[in-house]
Amino acid sequence: MAQKQQKRKKLSIFQRIMRYWRETVGELRKVTWPTSKEAWDMTKVVLVVMVIMSIVLGLLDFGFSQLIRLLVTV
Repeated sequence: MAQKQQKRKKLSIFQRIMRYWRETVGELRKVTWPTSKEAWDMTKVVLVVMVIMSIVLGLLDFGFSQLIRLLVTV
């Protein structure tokens, strides 16, 4: 264990930044990027889900506000 710590040199801040950058670029090269069609299809799915959720939340908000209005005016 002590030998491993002795072998490990303390890297300068520049060396650590360069190692981080190399590792980051290496990981980004492994990524499978979507095609334009796949990206557009996923964008459409997100937009449809947003519209549906906004309608659902709007209806819930309207329903609860009507319920509160009914309780307060009684």
